[in-house]
Amino acid sequence: MLDKIIIKGAKENNLKNIDIEIPRDKMVVITGLSGSGKSSLAFDTIYAEGQRRYVESLSSYARQFLGIMEKPDVEYIEGLSPAISIDQKTTSKNPRSTVGTVTEIYDYLRLLYARTGIPYCPNCGRRIRKQSTDEIIEQIMSLEEGTKIMVMAPVIRGKKGEHQKVLQNALKEGFVRARVDSEIIDLSDELPALDKNKKHNIEIVVDRLVISEEVRSRLTESVELALHEANKLVLVGIVDGNEQLFSQNYSCPECGISIEELTPRMFSFNTPYGACEACTGLGELLRIDIDKIVPNKEKRLSDTTAILGWAGTTTDSISNMYIEGLCNHYGVNKDSKIKDLPKKFFDILFYGSGEEKIKFKHVTKSLTRDFEAPFEGIAKILERRFNETSSPGMKQFYSTFMTSMNCPECNRFKTKQNKFVCKIWKMEY
Repeated sequence: MLDKIIIKGAKENNLKNIDIEIPRDKMVVITGLSGSGKSSLAFDTIYAEGQRRYVESLSSYARQFLGIMEKPDVEYIEGLSPAISIDQKTTSKNPRSTVGTVTEIYDYLRLLYARTGIPYCPNCGRRIRKQSTDEIIEQIMSLEEGTKIMVMAPVIRGKKGEHQKVLQNALKEGFVRARVDSEIIDLSDELPALDKNKKHNIEIVVDRLVISEEVRSRLTESVELALHEANKLVLVGIVDGNEQLFSQNYSCPECGISIEELTPRMFSFNTPYGACEACTGLGELLRIDIDKIVPNKEKRLSDTTAILGWAGTTTDSISNMYIEGLCNHYGVNKDSKIKDLPKKFFDILFYGSGEEKIKFKHVTKSLTRDFEAPFEGIAKILERRFNETSSPGMKQFYSTFMTSMNCPECNRFKTKQNKFVCKIWKMEY
């Protein structure tokens, strides 16, 4: 393969029989006056010929769907690879937009992974295969005797719509209860009105059981019924406990992890089913920057202007109550400079005391109240306020004390054993 693209005799549009060599594996910018032939060289010559050659390499059956571009007016091009082109248009400033989504290449990649991907267990690394009904029953029966469970058929998973027909059909088939968006409803009552523009989860309650050897036969019937209703899926919820999804499609025989059949949305950072739970698929998190809320570490802790965005303006404020309680509990002088605070105290002040309870004294004009509670931490308090507020002005205010950082969860999966980025899947060809 040549290390450059060689173009000779390019005459497309207003190009005047030019010869040019463009280095490969480099970012090359074509500049010039309006009408000088920049687009004619980049799009009408290089891209058009690269795309034409690629399409010609496909079968006649595939070519009828893609169409062949006309050969550009050029004498000779060497060193050219299949090319992609991004339209010259103004894209939105959506933080979720990437080159892959704008060009729609990402949609093809998601489809490729969904159709050819082979799932592996994230715990043991074994390949996940289909699970039989007997294997599902045995895993459920392995729960501690006396455990109360609810066998459900997940008929709707993260789909928009009102879904009234699904609930009505369930009632006609003899089911009594369903769980709609985590809330148990009686199907014989008035059905809830669901927002058709929001995604919903609906599980039909097939049976409620207490684990014992006597219920094995009944459990088998319930699981088979749930698998039939929910396209080979069954959801088992432990009362006051966790839930486990079983599938006749894929499951790990060693760890018991069950998953759905691969779908393109599992590989999309724009849906909850594929996005990182920590950053919701953005790859970045906004975190409070200590240097921004404490720009002057020469100030004393007792100074109401020492910690920006959190400290009160008076000595009888709630923030001052927390400062006094922490200083009394850890034996730190409230008049100490920020830079002189012990590291342990500094970390607790900004990132919380964990489970350790601190004694605070809340003083008002009418009463004085003592109480004990863990301290959340100033940085965490400000981040929580940023996430909870619905006021654009307050969001803007808190964001001035924040810095964007790479999501630690995404980075963890990127670097762990140098494996494929996704948490569960890796590819084999």
